[in-house]
Amino acid sequence: MISIKKFEQLSKAELYEIIVNRINVFVVEQNCPYADCDNLDQQAYHLLNKKSGEIISYLRIIPAGLVYNQPVIGRVLVKAEYRKQKIASKMLTEAINFIKTELQANKIKLSAQEYVLNLYRQLGFQQVSDRYLEDGIPHYEMQLEL
Repeated sequence: MISIKKFEQLSKAELYEIIVNRINVFVVEQNCPYADCDNLDQQAYHLLNKKSGEIISYLRIIPAGLVYNQPVIGRVLVKAEYRKQKIASKMLTEAINFIKTELQANKIKLSAQEYVLNLYRQLGFQQVSDRYLEDGIPHYEMQLEL
């Protein structure tokens, strides 16, 4: 079940589980020590996808004006045991619809790791930067016109 919540609507247990999942995927799995807590979570919307009470996938939506002039999708993750089931596509589609209808934006930006470029391309995102390294991992900035 997918839900989108503001930071203050998250329960303590949900916030803890989100942090654990982000650390497990982005720090442990990808062997990339970085500061995950960047003071953007408090202003972001958090998309949670739960199955039997467990958060199996997650992303955050940062409103326009905090990082770029348009909303930003970030911290996209699917727990390892749930990958290859099109969960990320469904979750991103929900986020895109939310940004379009609730935030009334006409563009979305994100920073995509190189290995998942095709996922974002299939959803209509276009590459708008050259390859760059972020925390030692190849990335591309991408944008979606709504």
